[in-house]
Amino acid sequence: MVSSPATDVLLAGDDESILGALTLVVFRIPTGVRAWIEDVVVDDAARGRGVGQALNEFALDLARAKGAKTVDLTSRPSREEANRLYQRLGFVLRETNVYRIGVG
Repeated sequence: MVSSPATDVLLAGDDESILGALTLVVFRIPTGVRAWIEDVVVDDAARGRGVGQALNEFALDLARAKGAKTVDLTSRPSREEANRLYQRLGFVLRETNVYRIGVG
């Protein structure tokens, strides 16, 4: 069980099964409230049925309601369909360097 006021795990389903999931993290930094979308997953059998779009639109509305000024996400270039969806939703590709270090 995940229990955090900063994290919402959103699920999309039909009468029989879960079709997709998304994690929304909303957090405060000195410049305001920001949000991050992580772990967007849609079942292969549900692709092309609007599940990813519905999850993302709900997450954006929820982030807005929680006072977020921006919402960020990352997506591998190989996920072409997902990247097209993010662009249709209004996300703009940023020119940035992303750094990571393992600490554990």
